[in-house]
Amino acid sequence: MEYKLLKRLMHGPIDFIADTEHWIIFLDRDQKNLGTCVVALKREAKLLSELTLNEWDDFKDIVRALESALKKAFDVTMFNWGCLLNTAYIKIPANPQVHWHLIPRYREPVKFKEIIFIDPCFGKSTLSVAGKKLDLNPEIREEIIKKIRDNLTLS
Repeated sequence: MEYKLLKRLMHGPIDFIADTEHWIIFLDRDQKNLGTCVVALKREAKLLSELTLNEWDDFKDIVRALESALKKAFDVTMFNWGCLLNTAYIKIPANPQVHWHLIPRYREPVKFKEIIFIDPCFGKSTLSVAGKKLDLNPEIREEIIKKIRDNLTLS
């Protein structure tokens, strides 16, 4: 995937976790929910309907692998997945790129590297706290990435 595609999705450094033939996985800058990731298509596509069967199959494998890795790494209660392309339309001209947000959800607080993470709205949509971001320092983000990678098995 070209860096310019990722720059459209991220605001700041790209915290790469892994990639597959069709997708790239990186840590979201907002870590209100510990382990929140973004899975972006490597080629340009504006709509989910543009995905090929191979891209869908690859994505399915990523879903299984990432959910398993995050469950092992942080004892996640459940997962929310969202494909929210609407923010691309804030800019003129609009330039959406297919990507997915994986938001781990936690019934109980989780302690990681002396930080206690409390799911700000367990049982509800995270959109209600969308404006409140938790941007951690690079060292902590690297530790989160390492913990995910240590538990991630991609075929």
